[in-house]
Amino acid sequence: MSHRYFNYLSAQSIGLLTLILALTACGGGSASSPPPPPPPVVTTPPPPPFQELATPEAAPEGPDYHPAEKGWVRVWSDEFDGDTLDPAKWAAEVSCWGGGNSERQCYTERKRNVEVVNGLLRLVAYPEDFTGPEFPQDWPSRGGQITQNYTSGKVRTLGLADWKYGRFEARIKLPTGQGTWPAFWMMPAESVYGGWPLSGEIDIMEAVNLGAACSNCEGSTTENRSSGTLHFGGQRPDNVFKGEENTLPAAIDDYYVFAAEWGEGRINWFVNDVHFQSQDISDWFTQAVSKEDNPNAPFDQSFYVMLNNAVGGTYPEDVNERRFEPASFPNQMLIDWVRVYQCEFDGTTGTSCMADAVE
Repeated sequence: MSHRYFNYLSAQSIGLLTLILALTACGGGSASSPPPPPPPVVTTPPPPPFQELATPEAAPEGPDYHPAEKGWVRVWSDEFDGDTLDPAKWAAEVSCWGGGNSERQCYTERKRNVEVVNGLLRLVAYPEDFTGPEFPQDWPSRGGQITQNYTSGKVRTLGLADWKYGRFEARIKLPTGQGTWPAFWMMPAESVYGGWPLSGEIDIMEAVNLGAACSNCEGSTTENRSSGTLHFGGQRPDNVFKGEENTLPAAIDDYYVFAAEWGEGRINWFVNDVHFQSQDISDWFTQAVSKEDNPNAPFDQSFYVMLNNAVGGTYPEDVNERRFEPASFPNQMLIDWVRVYQCEFDGTTGTSCMADAVE
């Protein structure tokens, strides 16, 4: 409101008050007239309540699909048998920046979002306003404070455990609905070749929009696939990714074992006992070094493990029903166990224990 308009209203109000006083002095009006009713009170309704998720039951028994005869030796694992996240193995990320993908969540370290219960790691996404630091703990700057409309959980072994080559497995029950984006993945412990994706990214499992409408899903009219992907190449817009999708072999809300075997020059992906993809040095590169000088780069350095339950983002919101669906939340990603193996026969390259490549 401008000062000029305010002064105009003030002058009008003074004139009106003078007229009322004059009428009152002359006996105008009636002493018995009731006072005018008070103006109605306008209130903003609270957001509609959402159903709190019940504590999940322990995961049912099931095969681990581990190839015991291949010579893989377990070097690290978490069976989530306690009642808190093991700080010697994991740290919960705290950030609200959206992962560079316009995701809608703040990741927190609260038990509400990251919980160990009944032998499970539980990463829970809730619709709730939350304000937190823009960037994760390990970044040079945490940035400003950002408010998002959802919270969720993400855990990492960064700074605690990392590996060069091995077999990486997790048994997981995935959330469903348009806008969901759980992942089991790996990033370089040190950016030897430069910032993302020059130093690579290994996505062991991603699954978006499970149960949402799908026009090209095998044997189903709803989304029923997971995927495994590598990211590499150069800085945006020269970044490259390559991967394959795999139809989940049973109901989308079952527990599945997702695994990757990684050795010098090759990576294999599995869902349960299905080996659905292999990539090798002919598939990847980094602009940081020439292919002739180092054909294995960037996937020849140590990587750490992450699990997260993202809310929305450019990927899920651009496929299937091509939107964000609030009714998909709250939801949860349930992890029964995570296990890391290295090759007993060949600790240098890890290839002796690996399955043969698939086309």
